[in-house]
Amino acid sequence: MKRTRTALAAPALALVSALTLSACGDSSSSSSEDTSASSGTSKDSAKSPEKPVDPAAELRRAALTENDVKGFTVKKPDKKYAFAASQDQMKVDKAACAPVAYATNQLPLGTPQADLIRLATGAKGPGDFTYVTLATYGDGEAKTTLADLAEAVRSCGTGFSAKAGRNTGSYSSITAETAPEPNGADESLAFKVTTKYEGMTHTMRAQAARHGDTIALYYAVDGMAFTQARPGNAKIGKAVVDAQSAKLA
Repeated sequence: MKRTRTALAAPALALVSALTLSACGDSSSSSSEDTSASSGTSKDSAKSPEKPVDPAAELRRAALTENDVKGFTVKKPDKKYAFAASQDQMKVDKAACAPVAYATNQLPLGTPQADLIRLATGAKGPGDFTYVTLATYGDGEAKTTLADLAEAVRSCGTGFSAKAGRNTGSYSSITAETAPEPNGADESLAFKVTTKYEGMTHTMRAQAARHGDTIALYYAVDGMAFTQARPGNAKIGKAVVDAQSAKLA
């Protein structure tokens, strides 16, 4: 596989291979998951009615599991397949497009208090990927963060280029779409992006839904289309959205 790769194509290709070999790791791709909440409870803390909320622990409780989505395999994506490990590592040629770049490369939007990622795959075959990025924010920040993503979608219709280390790639277009609002969401937006890979056009789709101070970001990729040299037209798994929305209710 080439070291210089198209954004999104590289993680999709790598994950197809990994899943085919049953070698997709369970390591976390989210900084919030690197720090586990304490499993023990002291007598003093048990008595305290005002124990501080741990955002990371709350997200872990809301994260999808294998039993939540019938027909899908749910895992933590292996961080070694990520286009970029953090926002700081990604450089975008159009600064206004950065939120779209993060949203389509499994990075959280804005500056969350905690975040995590799950990968649901398999409903339509081993290359049917729906990424779910959960992020929780301070009071009012989730609403502002979603507005920033909406503005990026409006501003970046003609596409942009992204780079992270030796990984480079470009998006041909970004287009807002209409999609049913996930159950229980306070607001949501949806869009699609296209990219060219080995002469083929691939369409990926994203939807972001705000549930209070938490944003659930869904991103769909037809991974097998990259390996089979055919156009891709990914769609977000409705069952995945429904299951995640129920856990955020």
